[in-house]
Amino acid sequence: MSKKRQDVLEAAECLFYEEGFHAVGIKRIVSKSNVSLMTLYNHFESKEILILELLDHREQAYVSFLKNHVSQNKITDNLALKIATAHMNWLEANSFNGCMFLRAKEEYQNECEPIVDRVHQHKKFVIDMLESYGLSTEESLRLSLQLEGATALAETTDIQTVRAVFLSSVNTLFKAS
Repeated sequence: MSKKRQDVLEAAECLFYEEGFHAVGIKRIVSKSNVSLMTLYNHFESKEILILELLDHREQAYVSFLKNHVSQNKITDNLALKIATAHMNWLEANSFNGCMFLRAKEEYQNECEPIVDRVHQHKKFVIDMLESYGLSTEESLRLSLQLEGATALAETTDIQTVRAVFLSSVNTLFKAS
């Protein structure tokens, strides 16, 4: 990926996550990424294409982060707890403005079907990923519900409180995993 493309994605991610998708125009992204409007449009045909690629980029970053942290967590054998701990580390490292995917769905629900479809794909992907770690379908759904709840609650509640209660809950729910 070219440096300018990466700069645009990073600037857009920051702005969209902090302020919302509709609140941020292309000119703000151009200014923050320090590229020309032509450069942005050479890489992304439209704001919606930029958002779709950003969601792909965000998913890849999350999965990579999760896999890295799960593999390095030697404190527990509880797989669900390793995943939950990694997820909380992600939230703390990336602010806690909720789920970027759900925010995109909320803003584009009746405007851009490809964005809404991409959000649905992501949520299914996360459940499938949890299954690929060895959790059953039911366990994957249960953990996904817990992940989503922690993400949502971290927007309005002290992150350390969310961490403590979330990890305790996951530890209790997944003792045998």
